[in-house]
Amino acid sequence: QLQASGGGLVQAGGSLRLTCAASGRSFSSDVMGWFRQAPGKERELVVGIRWSRGSTLYADSVKGRFTVSRDNAKNTVYLQMNSLKPEDTAVYYCAAGDRLTRYSGSYDYWGQGTQVTVSS
Repeated sequence: QLQASGGGLVQAGGSLRLTCAASGRSFSSDVMGWFRQAPGKERELVVGIRWSRGSTLYADSVKGRFTVSRDNAKNTVYLQMNSLKPEDTAVYYCAAGDRLTRYSGSYDYWGQGTQVTVSS
């Protein structure tokens, strides 16, 4: 019910926009999150948003560089990533749930992940 895409290889300082296509109950979830997982590291929340209140939760490392948005007509959520750094390299996942939290276990729906690689 969630499908992430848009990853790729980009040079440091560049930008990418990830897309999460949602269907069914996943898109009606009030909370959407983007997570990432680098090799050997735990999955971490990049940004979460509660649409009904507009409240957000960002990882400190991406504040001011990443922005989440959505297009209701297309049932799609976006993650705009600017000023990318090599440490942003990871597999990125979109997720949906009812709680705005950094804890991945609280999210009910997950996309398959898309690889983002930032070269130095």
